[in-house]
Amino acid sequence: MTNTPLKLGFIGLGIMGAPMAGHLRAAGHALFVATRSQVPQALLDAGAVRCANAREVAAAADIVFTMVPDTPDVEAVLFGENGVAQGLAQGKLVVDMSSISPMATKEFAQKINALGCDYLDAPVSGGEVGAKAASLTIMVGGSEAAFERAKPLFTLMGKNITHVGANGDGQTTKVANQIIVALNIAAVAEALVFASKAGADPAKVRQALMGGFASSRILEVHGERMIKRTFNPGFRIGLHQKDLNLALQGARTLGVSLPQTANAAQLMQACAGNGMADLDHSALVRALEIMAAHTVAPD
Repeated sequence: MTNTPLKLGFIGLGIMGAPMAGHLRAAGHALFVATRSQVPQALLDAGAVRCANAREVAAAADIVFTMVPDTPDVEAVLFGENGVAQGLAQGKLVVDMSSISPMATKEFAQKINALGCDYLDAPVSGGEVGAKAASLTIMVGGSEAAFERAKPLFTLMGKNITHVGANGDGQTTKVANQIIVALNIAAVAEALVFASKAGADPAKVRQALMGGFASSRILEVHGERMIKRTFNPGFRIGLHQKDLNLALQGARTLGVSLPQTANAAQLMQACAGNGMADLDHSALVRALEIMAAHTVAPD
């Protein structure tokens, strides 16, 4: 934790952004905020200052955090009308914690650097639970000096904080993370559909597997969601679809094949096509259940 209160900005106060911003304010930092919807009352009650737009946030703060859904959203927040870039002064730091295109991130960083400011891409993993518990994994791309400047603030929001490399490398790491998570969800879903259709108790199967080499955080958390049918969103299928599309777009650019990623993306597309884009990504199991004409457990 930094000893001196800082002037911080936070743009994007959704499911994850709101608790992340809350941790910064709880540490005693001045907090200037803006978001597309209403600023959570809890943040205002804690002393956060509501700004009319991103430009006002950037003008008031020395370090500006952004946490919005997709690449076009980040571009609009940074460079659109009344965007962050219009409120920056030399020496300020912009930290994008969204999950977006690594290639676009490099372009955004160059534009911010041209204004005499530093830029970090610092996407996170851990979902709503990790955001609320300040236990996020944070993957950071940018200069060493900028990382060291922001690190005390990252420790208020997360536990596993890694400076991966240059701008764009944080986003590349997040895409890799989302590949692994999606494939693990698909594997757990297939195993539980198979076990349940074969007549075994999926809860007991999961319990047995948790003690062996197949054990994983996905089996523990999302396996339980599949069995208990608790698909309220911690991380929505629609957002994970976006991340897998980034992976597949990057694969085309790099000339590599990601066949299992493409398969997981199709399972999520099947869910979205059946009206489930706003469910938690553990609901990927529903695509397999539809094909099997069998649910892991009763809804």
